[in-house]
Amino acid sequence: MRENLFSTPFNTILTIIIVSVLWISIIPFVKWALINSSWLPDANCRGTGGACWSIISSNYKIILFGFYPQDILWRPVTAIVMLVSLLFISRNRNFWNAFLGYSWLISLMIMGLLLKGGVFGLEPVDIEKWGGIILTLLLSVFGLTAAYPLGIILALGRQSEMPVIKTFCIFYIELIRGVPLISLLFMSSVVFPLFLPEGVSINGILRAQVAIIMFTAAYIAEVVRGGLQGMNKGQFEAADSIGLNYVQTMRLIILPQALKIVIPPSVSVLISAFKDTSLVVIIGLYDLLKTTQTTLSEPKWMGFSAEAYIFIALIYFVCCFFMSTYSRKLEDELNTDLE
Repeated sequence: MRENLFSTPFNTILTIIIVSVLWISIIPFVKWALINSSWLPDANCRGTGGACWSIISSNYKIILFGFYPQDILWRPVTAIVMLVSLLFISRNRNFWNAFLGYSWLISLMIMGLLLKGGVFGLEPVDIEKWGGIILTLLLSVFGLTAAYPLGIILALGRQSEMPVIKTFCIFYIELIRGVPLISLLFMSSVVFPLFLPEGVSINGILRAQVAIIMFTAAYIAEVVRGGLQGMNKGQFEAADSIGLNYVQTMRLIILPQALKIVIPPSVSVLISAFKDTSLVVIIGLYDLLKTTQTTLSEPKWMGFSAEAYIFIALIYFVCCFFMSTYSRKLEDELNTDLE
């Protein structure tokens, strides 16, 4: 502490100022959030002077699941538990085999059947009623999963020696990166339906999903391209010397090394894309943010937006922290393998 906090007069003054600011801010926050707060459902929070966490305990079903029928909430809960379990299992590279791949496919089918219903005696639920954390996870998991391989293909296309493919990939990447995600969401929601034949419609969630995939893939492509350009030419020459063709060279030698190099920036892009899924609120989709705003529109809960948004922020933080820690774990494991 003496070396890092009080080594010079300037550091000493700076340390005292920072500690004073933390003391002045943290103590009132702890009193507001924990000591004087209300936790029980339907508690009277007016005039208590503390946080009203009752808004969460009273409305967690609406916030987390939107307008999904509350008498069958066991179905989305089961689907979320299955998804989280698969994500935790997939963290361990020892389980990366064909069985895990088939488990993902079968589990995704089961999750879809649970949410949609209409078979095996399950009550059908219109996809428009999917909201809250269900919609957030749907847009993020499927969006990021589809965007990453598409971004790799675009990066390889931009490196291609075929003029048509290279020009198309450059045009796509620069066009998508040159516009905000909000504009793509508006186009998918408002403009795209105008080009469909009369009587043909595509679900709004699917249109938003496609927009997120297209947007994220363009950024992933540039990150992967940086990794490809960082590869030594000797790697290509070594592949040629043992008779590997282009596909084999990329699949067995170049891409594994390039993707390992770009793990940190790739995860940064994916985390940003996960948080950007909340922008679907502007096109009327009831994601986690929209369901929270719906709860806050009730007169009883007006004035307690801080508590609701802190709760949502914690959910986003846990998801982003999971992605960040997994990327560091994967990077360390790959570095160990190379040693």
